[in-house]
Amino acid sequence: MAFKIAVIGGTGSGFKGVFEKLSALHAKNSFAFAIIAGNAFSQLDDPPEDYEAQIDSLIKGDFDIPLTTYFALGTSPLHPKVVSKLESSNDELCTNLYFLGKRSTLKTSDGVRIVSLGGVLDPNLAAGTSKDKYTPFHSINDASSLRGVHTADILVTSEWPADIRNHSKLAKPSDDSSDPPTQKSISDLCSALRPRYHFSTSPAFFEREPFQHPKPPPSNDSANDDSLKITRFISLASFGNPAKQKWIYAFTLDTAPSTITTLPAGTTFFPFQTANKKRGLPSQNESYSRFSHQNGMGRPPKKHKPGPDSCFFCLSNPDLATHLVTSIGSESYMTTSKGPLLCPSVLPQTQHPALQQLEIPPHLLIIPLAHAATLGSIPEAESRAASIREMSRYRSALHSLLLKHGKRKLGSVTWEVSRSNGVHTHWQFCAVPEDMCRKGIVEAGFMVEAENQGYPRFEKGKALEEEALEERSDAFRVMVWAPGPEDDTRPTNDGVVEDGAAKEGGSGDEEHAVTAKVSGDYEISLTLPLSASFKFDLQMGRRVVGKLLGVEERANWWQCEQSEEEETQDAEAFKEAFKEFDFTLD
Repeated sequence: MAFKIAVIGGTGSGFKGVFEKLSALHAKNSFAFAIIAGNAFSQLDDPPEDYEAQIDSLIKGDFDIPLTTYFALGTSPLHPKVVSKLESSNDELCTNLYFLGKRSTLKTSDGVRIVSLGGVLDPNLAAGTSKDKYTPFHSINDASSLRGVHTADILVTSEWPADIRNHSKLAKPSDDSSDPPTQKSISDLCSALRPRYHFSTSPAFFEREPFQHPKPPPSNDSANDDSLKITRFISLASFGNPAKQKWIYAFTLDTAPSTITTLPAGTTFFPFQTANKKRGLPSQNESYSRFSHQNGMGRPPKKHKPGPDSCFFCLSNPDLATHLVTSIGSESYMTTSKGPLLCPSVLPQTQHPALQQLEIPPHLLIIPLAHAATLGSIPEAESRAASIREMSRYRSALHSLLLKHGKRKLGSVTWEVSRSNGVHTHWQFCAVPEDMCRKGIVEAGFMVEAENQGYPRFEKGKALEEEALEERSDAFRVMVWAPGPEDDTRPTNDGVVEDGAAKEGGSGDEEHAVTAKVSGDYEISLTLPLSASFKFDLQMGRRVVGKLLGVEERANWWQCEQSEEEETQDAEAFKEAFKEFDFTLD
């Protein structure tokens, strides 16, 4: 079905005039919805006399906005009154006027998918995705996380993609200031999503010739769309601009699936560089099945595998339980567990003094940002290695946290189900009494459970190195750790191991230092190889640790769900305790 849509560059100081003009056009065209792509309802340095009154009237709902209108985050700060209203009204400024957010995906009631990235790139932002959605700045990870959405009808960004003028025959203005800053991260986002329309803003109107996207590499994913894709890039000026540049653009979008057989007139080659991408497009289409059939017993999936926008562990999923997220790095992030095996309210049931005295949740998930079924299947060696190093760094930081809050009486068990037909691999980390680790009780627990289930025997080894974690073969892996003697040194919160490995300013290889093993620590690994047809219980890790700690009834996460208030309280308590060990805050 085809829909008429209107896009506005920015409202400037005259948004009353914008809505009057939009209403008149809507009466003639019956738009499905409108988008304001640039600065809107901003805090102005030199506002007109009636600007504050306009803001107040808008918030009160005095303006007639006859159709659903979405407004993006521009390059200027939103007016404080606007922010206050949005915070209290779930991002609805007034009737028919909705805030898209800094980093968002939206599917309208008409089936149009809109992806929006607002603000300008700030390289000084801490690693990870931005937590304040109202400030006009975004991080590199805000852009990269949206690439997992895989597709969009309309992409809205405050900044232009780098190299957008490549292969264009349109004359470039003599004054380069008419082009806003460009970013390669925006080019990569447009390359990944292949939108039909990409809107941005600039002092002067610019409509590039349509450009053709290269077909993605072959994939076994049935959801992969290798059809011809064309993008139209359009940059609009603001309403009331002195040069009278075009500030509104109306077009018709047909959401019905179709195959392009004839290129639009003037279509050019793909303008963006495709070499040396951090993550290639195949990573958006890795195989998924962990949540598509019961227990992941190795049976082939009967339904299409879910994409990144519906994956439980992708930051690009608009329904992600973000209140559980405790830290976001450059290649991975960490959350408290949904339906935790252990949480502060359950710890007294364990009958272990060290756990009973703990006041923070001890069950965490460490998750790669890359959407891959196994660590070994993350495309590109550099990205794969960086993901494993950072996940290991998170694990090391958690050990430092346990040393302080567990008074050296707590160790840890970390387990991973690595299957090529999985959804999104991750590590589960849980604190256990350190003597259970050193005395071999944890090891015996997994060995006995494997024997009871009729599984092959675990392969026991030393601490897993990076090469082992990159292994592509399917396996269930367990890493067991306990602290060394009290006089041993630990990794500091900047990731550098002092006195036992590399002091600050020593080797200069911070990434390598975090993987260094501290002398005296007890650390072993257990590996259970899995064939594609092997019927494996995905809850084995929880079940074994639950038995060891006397909470076996909590083996299934869906039987341990907390209220959102309880989840938020636990996550905030953990973040406060972890702050001094969180290297992403440096």
